[in-house]
Amino acid sequence: MEPVEDLPLDVLYGVHRAELLRFLISRTGDASEAEDLVQDLWLKANRGSAGPTANGRAYLFRMAQNLIVDRARERQRRMRRERLWIDDGAPPSAACEERVDPSRDAEKALIDREELARLSQAIETVPDGARRVFDLHKLKGLSHAEVAAQLGISHSGVEKHMAVAMKYLRRALAD
Repeated sequence: MEPVEDLPLDVLYGVHRAELLRFLISRTGDASEAEDLVQDLWLKANRGSAGPTANGRAYLFRMAQNLIVDRARERQRRMRRERLWIDDGAPPSAACEERVDPSRDAEKALIDREELARLSQAIETVPDGARRVFDLHKLKGLSHAEVAAQLGISHSGVEKHMAVAMKYLRRALAD
C-alpha cells in the first residue's frame, strides 16, 4: 500500500476533510463560512494543477490558510469601498482600487450580454437538484448550512450537488 502522502490532492482532501473543516472553523469562528471555504478547497484540490508535493497534508492546510487570508483581504477591500461611498456620498474616488468606467462602449455591453446568455445556457444543462443548490448558494448567496436547511439535505449533499453543478458548468463553458 502506498503512503498516504503520495496520494493525489483530491484523495488527500477526502482523507483530511474533517480535520480541515475543524481547522477552518477554529480560524474563522463561523461554521457556515468554514463549510464554504472547505468547498472552495475541494474545488481547488480537484483541479489537480499542483505538481508533486512532499507533504500533501501540509499543502492542503496551507491552501486552507491562503483561502482564509484571501477572504479577509476581499472583506477589507469591500469595507474600504463602502466607507468611501458613505464618506463621499458619491461613487468611489480615484483613490479607490476598483473604479467603474462610466463610458462603457457598445461592444463591451454586447460581449457582456453574450457571456451572460452563454452562462445562462450552461446553467440550464445542470441537473435539477444540482441547479437548485447552485442557485441558492452561488446566485442567492446562502451558505452551505442554509442551503442544506432550506432543501432538507445534508451538508455533504450540498457539496456533492455543487461538485456536480461545477462539473457541468466547466464542461459547458469549455466548449
